[in-house]
Amino acid sequence: MFKKILSILFCVLLTLSLCACAGSSSSDAKEEKAQEASSSAQASEEKEASAASAQTSETAEASSSSAQASESAEASSSSAQSSESAEASSASSQTSEAGEAAPESLSDTPLNLYVLAGPTGIGAMNLWSASDAGETALKYNITMTGANDEIVAAISKGDADIAAIATNLASVLYNKTGGGISVLAVNTLGVLSVLSSGEQLDSIADLAGRTIYSPGQGANPEYILRYVLKGNGLDPDNDVDIRFVGEGSELLTIWETEPEAFIMAPQPVATSLIMQNEGAAKLFDMTDEWAAVSGGESSLMMGCVVVRNEYLKDHAAEVEAFLEEYGASIRKAIDDPQTTSVLCENYGLIPKAALAKKAIPQCGLTFVTGEEMKESLSGYLQVMYDSDPGSIGGAMPGEDFYY
Repeated sequence: MFKKILSILFCVLLTLSLCACAGSSSSDAKEEKAQEASSSAQASEEKEASAASAQTSETAEASSSSAQASESAEASSSSAQSSESAEASSASSQTSEAGEAAPESLSDTPLNLYVLAGPTGIGAMNLWSASDAGETALKYNITMTGANDEIVAAISKGDADIAAIATNLASVLYNKTGGGISVLAVNTLGVLSVLSSGEQLDSIADLAGRTIYSPGQGANPEYILRYVLKGNGLDPDNDVDIRFVGEGSELLTIWETEPEAFIMAPQPVATSLIMQNEGAAKLFDMTDEWAAVSGGESSLMMGCVVVRNEYLKDHAAEVEAFLEEYGASIRKAIDDPQTTSVLCENYGLIPKAALAKKAIPQCGLTFVTGEEMKESLSGYLQVMYDSDPGSIGGAMPGEDFYY
């Protein structure tokens, strides 16, 4: 019995021992599994962390690369812009230099310019020279003539686009063409003087019974002489003998056959007569005589430049360019008579540069435009009209006469 009990206890103990061992193994296994799971989790976390880190690094690198690429692109763009700007600046500089060297013409069709010999021609000398040298913005065909009538005909036919003519003839032409021309500028003031070969007179009134030679029949010289004679109490048709010549140059030989005659001469003929004839003298300056008769209400404005309105309508820019270049030509003639006098001889306007140099300061050269021109010229034409309506074409020109 006792043995049986021991046997049972032994079995129980053995069973418990086995169970404990099994439990311990199971626990170790669980712990190992737990450790493996933990290790696996840590590995996974580390892997994920590593991957995240890698991604972050890649992102940062990509961002850095993108930034560098952007900076590079901006630098490249800036460089390209700088290059383009430099090229543009260079091109602009080259264009500017080329413009100074040879200004572009506004039109390929030359402007047909007619000028009168005399003071008007002197004012155009520098323009003519610059045009021949290719230094003008416009191209010009310049024609010089000694007769107003030839210029009037050229304008009427359309052969002249712009022309320099006597101011009274500009008004006549305006009326004749029904407003077909406009006056652009006044270029000549008073240039007339009464000369003698030696005799002295005290006043215009002392010319009664004398012979007076003059150019410009039907133009400013005739009407100026008549106006001044009337203002001094003389009848131009009965109290004096007025004899007209075709051109001013014809006056140079008058004293060879009629030394007692008086001559009303424009510049530069007046200066030439005094230089060539000993004892010759200027008796009266017609600019002063005009002012005395008019009471100072008007001044002599003998020459102007006009434009055909048909040409003006289609070539407004060319007309503006002409005014700029022609005005500069006149100012240079006034400021630099030495250079201009040489051009006068070269172009056949005046035989000798020495004569031209002495005459230019007395030629009444001017350049009056705009409102000043309108006010002064209209006053002069009004005096002419009041004296003889036919002298300016029978009627005062309208507002559209003035450019």
